[in-house]
Amino acid sequence: MPPPAPRQLRIRYGPDRDGEPDAGEIVWTWVPYDENDGRGKDRPVLVIARRDDERVYAVRLTSRTRDGDRDFLPLGAGEWDARGRPSWVDIEQIYSVHREGMRREASALDPARFARVAEALHRRYGWAVTM
Repeated sequence: MPPPAPRQLRIRYGPDRDGEPDAGEIVWTWVPYDENDGRGKDRPVLVIARRDDERVYAVRLTSRTRDGDRDFLPLGAGEWDARGRPSWVDIEQIYSVHREGMRREASALDPARFARVAEALHRRYGWAVTM
C-alpha cells in the first residue's frame, strides 16, 4: 500500500518535456499492487506535484473500466496508451515517485483534464490548486 497522502500539498500544472517528471505529465513507472507483497507492474501515473528535488507525487492510471467508482475519475483516451483505450485516474492512492524510477514521459495531460483531476483532489484532501 502506498504511504498515506501528504497533509498539505500545492498542485500546480507545469508540464515541460525535459526528461524530468513535472505536474501535468503522465509518466511510466513501477507501481506496487494493492496487496503490497513486492509485486507490481510498470504503469502510467499522472504527476500532480513536486515533493522535493528527487521525488514527485503522482496518481495511477488504469484502463480497466471504473465507471461509478468514487475513487476513480474518468480521463478518456490519450497518447499515454498506445492502444487508445480510455483511462481512469485513481484519486485514492497517492504515490511518491523518485525521478530515477520514471521510465519515460508518455505525454502531458491537457489543462482542462488536469484541472478536473486537481479539483477532485482538492475536494478529497483540501490541497491548494494553482493553474
